[in-house]
Amino acid sequence: MSNPIIDFVKNAESEKHATTNGRIIHAKLQNVQLGAAQSGDSDLIAQIKKCGGDLESFFGENSRPEVPIAGIIHGQFISRRIDRLVVDDAAKCVRILDYKTDVDAEKFRPKYIAQLHEYAELLKQIYPGYKISCYILWLHNWALEQI
Repeated sequence: MSNPIIDFVKNAESEKHATTNGRIIHAKLQNVQLGAAQSGDSDLIAQIKKCGGDLESFFGENSRPEVPIAGIIHGQFISRRIDRLVVDDAAKCVRILDYKTDVDAEKFRPKYIAQLHEYAELLKQIYPGYKISCYILWLHNWALEQI
């Protein structure tokens, strides 16, 4: 049988850890660049390369970190910051990556999916006719999920 007070404290500690860890890793990932001008935290670079393919492309020379975006959705002004953005004008596509530190991916998944859909709606206004793809990188296990 669980104790509500102990469960509350454990949950609060877990959320605090995720928030603190999230800030630290976001700051480090912001500085990662792959390709000819490779730079950033060597452990993170190794982890990204280990995951390979799609994930590496979010840190390539055409990627941009921490991209501010703003616009109007359903009559409401929205201002956000995208963790990683890749725009491919030749292929007419935009790819969005958002990092999440939660261990329980299901707990906030609907909220995160809604967040990425907001990003996509804003980007459709900036890049009409482009295909918009959204991804979450779950940092607890380095799983890349397309939304």
